Amino acid sequence: MTSHILIIGAGFAGVWSALSAARLLDQAQRGDVRISVLAPQPQLRIRPRFYEADAHTLQAPLAALFEVVGVNFIRGHAEHIDSQARQVGYVDDNGQHQQITYDRLVLAAGSQVARPAVPGLAEHSFDVDQMESAVRLEQHLASLADLPASPARNTVVVCGGGFTGIETATEMPARLRAILGEGQARVVLVDRGSSVGAALGAGITPSIIAASEQAGVQWLTGASVVAVDAGGVTLDNGDYIASKTVIWTVGVKASPLTAQVAGERDGLGRLRVDDHLKVVGQAHIYATGDVAWAAVDELGNHALMTCQHAIPMGRHSGNNAMADLLGLEPVVYRQPKYVTCLDLGEWGATFSEGWERELKLQGLEGKAMKQQINTVWIYPPAADRAQALAAADPLIAIV
Repeated sequence: MTSHILIIGAGFAGVWSALSAARLLDQAQRGDVRISVLAPQPQLRIRPRFYEADAHTLQAPLAALFEVVGVNFIRGHAEHIDSQARQVGYVDDNGQHQQITYDRLVLAAGSQVARPAVPGLAEHSFDVDQMESAVRLEQHLASLADLPASPARNTVVVCGGGFTGIETATEMPARLRAILGEGQARVVLVDRGSSVGAALGAGITPSIIAASEQAGVQWLTGASVVAVDAGGVTLDNGDYIASKTVIWTVGVKASPLTAQVAGERDGLGRLRVDDHLKVVGQAHIYATGDVAWAAVDELGNHALMTCQHAIPMGRHSGNNAMADLLGLEPVVYRQPKYVTCLDLGEWGATFSEGWERELKLQGLEGKAMKQQINTVWIYPPAADRAQALAAADPLIAIV
């Protein structure tokens, strides 16, 4: 009788879960387990790059890769998880409601930008969270050239001084110059932190300051946006900034599908998992990537919502779901090494190591590292069976 591993999501964790499950099945020389990936499209969208221009090109096709390793792709949107019946309800590509059963489920449904109840935020802001929203922003930026010059047209407000906010803000001046010409653009980054780059630590703060000054990015620290309208934003101190372009980057939350699985969650909605990435309290469900609240070491650190953690987590979750079905020993997920590579526009980038973010590279050297990560390392392997399966080994050293 054939068993079935169903993976929800074709992001970094989902893709590597599928490859790792296929790898262990191949090693066991078994043909009695099906592997399926359920996702809206057969492509890995390179979400960490959506702050860049040409967002519609930032994806890698998956159909040939999945075919060569024997993974079945199901095009659809997952809507409902029934852990008792081991069923997932989804809407297929034709808009029809379907049901699919599983023996092991790997939830790799990712995360989404958190949008609090700020008046006007939903109606009047943009984000770079998903490809569609990044493309919408890009189209909007291009349309600014058709408007008469004004402070509102020329001003972009980036809300949030975390990783995404900084990368978006420092990239924006060059993007705006290409559209509006020299000397037109103003980029304002609003952050509730007490100082520039407060969320990312002291080690890389000087680089963030230098890059912001070179690009002309103005930081408003200790401030929050409390309302957005068609003409700009209102801050918590009552100040108003005229802007036609407000970009929200404040916080993320796990996929709402996590709410349909019984288990403990953290403040971001992620499901607590054990050392093998199985959801605590669930016998047949694994969580991985942005939906998993997983320990990375013995010091109390947990995985972040980044591809740096999602890729190795995928290698472990797919392997362990398959091991569970085959009666093999699972592999413990641990990822003690942590690095940060922050893009800072034309100034360059920073590369740091450790949870304290000790600076190792900056400027153009950091930029070269960032480009290597963003254009090579995080992309899936070629559609070559041996190469793809070898790359999915959960015991690959992370350097």
